[in-house]
Amino acid sequence: MRDLPPLARVPLLVLGFIALAAGILGGLARLGADASAPASAVAWHGALMASAFFGTLIALERAVAIGQGWAYAAPAVQGVGGVALLTGAGEVAFALLAAGAGIFVVASLVIYRRQRALHTGVLAAGALCLLGADLWLALHQAIERAVPLWVAFFVLTIGGERLELSRLVPVPPWARHLFAVLSLAIAAAATLGNDTALGLLLLAVAVWLVRYDLATRTVRGPGITRYIAICLLAGYAWLALGALALAAGLARDAALHAILLGFVFSMVFGHAPVIFPAVLRIALPYRPWFYAPLALLHASVLARMLAVLGGDAALQRVAGIGNAASIGFFILAAVASAAMARK
Repeated sequence: MRDLPPLARVPLLVLGFIALAAGILGGLARLGADASAPASAVAWHGALMASAFFGTLIALERAVAIGQGWAYAAPAVQGVGGVALLTGAGEVAFALLAAGAGIFVVASLVIYRRQRALHTGVLAAGALCLLGADLWLALHQAIERAVPLWVAFFVLTIGGERLELSRLVPVPPWARHLFAVLSLAIAAAATLGNDTALGLLLLAVAVWLVRYDLATRTVRGPGITRYIAICLLAGYAWLALGALALAAGLARDAALHAILLGFVFSMVFGHAPVIFPAVLRIALPYRPWFYAPLALLHASVLARMLAVLGGDAALQRVAGIGNAASIGFFILAAVASAAMARK
């Protein structure tokens, strides 16, 4: 089957962003903010953000890389699963999310078969972690054990993509082998739900990335090169802090949001000028104002961590609103940049 044209990919992206909007509103409602969120968005905030939004978005990116029509079933089914979850059809929704993740795994394995390399293997392991989380939800409808698998999905996906670029810098063979071992260990610790082991392993990955990532060199460059590097290095700092807190058993909510907000969304902000043009064939030039939502993101994540550690519910609520505003602000900044480029 032929590849989908860029315009036909837009509805899949829309499904993902529906899940993002609902997940953000659900998260704000959980913090006590006056957010008009359906009960299902409040109850399944994590599933909407991790599986329905990021699962759809990353599966869409993977389908574009494959260039075959069948691969788009992964983001389509996961996106529909997110909408089903919002309607309250829990069992059907989780079955759809798991089915979409299963197709996503097949797509990742196809890429690995085409290019047998460490980074494609790590990406496939990340896809398996997403499938594990969605299967757990489908079988048990309990989110607690799915969370570590979502964390592993994000770290292995981002780590695999950065590992590919590390080929541009001298990385000793033993360091690449170490990354492979760490990736397998992270998947195992997440499957077992061992927070201490998972935190220590994530810390090791953060140290590896800071040591060998290309960003440590490109941060001295101009324009978009420096912007992406700053996003990456700031994200690695949050990964390390969240990993330390997780390993020490301190403020699990703060630790998880340091990783899932500070690390993951810093990566999103940094990679968006590259990913969205590749998916939609729409220019998204770097603009200096991209730093504004990035600064708001990191300031609000820091405030949220301090609020959780200090038991300040009011500050946590304000910080949560800042988290949501930074994402919305970045989306508006990206749309404005694309519109200006089109003109």
